[in-house]
Amino acid sequence: MYDVILFPTDGSEGSASARDHALELAADQGATLHALYVVEALSHEASVHSMVLEELTGRGEALVEAVAELGDERGVPVETAVLEGNPAATIVDYAEANGIDVIVMPTRGHSELTKAVLGSVTDKVIRMGTVPVVVTTLED
Repeated sequence: MYDVILFPTDGSEGSASARDHALELAADQGATLHALYVVEALSHEASVHSMVLEELTGRGEALVEAVAELGDERGVPVETAVLEGNPAATIVDYAEANGIDVIVMPTRGHSELTKAVLGSVTDKVIRMGTVPVVVTTLED
């Protein structure tokens, strides 16, 4: 059913649950898992831009590499990527460019008011994209 699964991570508590679900789904389906970290684009005019970008890129590389190591342990092929941009738009673009069948993302359980005012990356990906999204919740 699924050949290529995307797991965008931000290293949050919720992403650990989504990561485990994505790995289980990939193992069950015999699918390749793509682990993606998006460094949110900063103003290039900021004097600290390159330092912050370097630090966030390093963090992202460590996060997606950790997913790849878990994939190796479970026999799941994992491809990794760290990109810069608007998180939701970058995830949607990546999914379309890489033939992703399903995206696995967490929700953090924000209140409905918070979601209505601020939105979330997961909400935006669901609205903007054409790829199905499996949403996981934090475990109690």
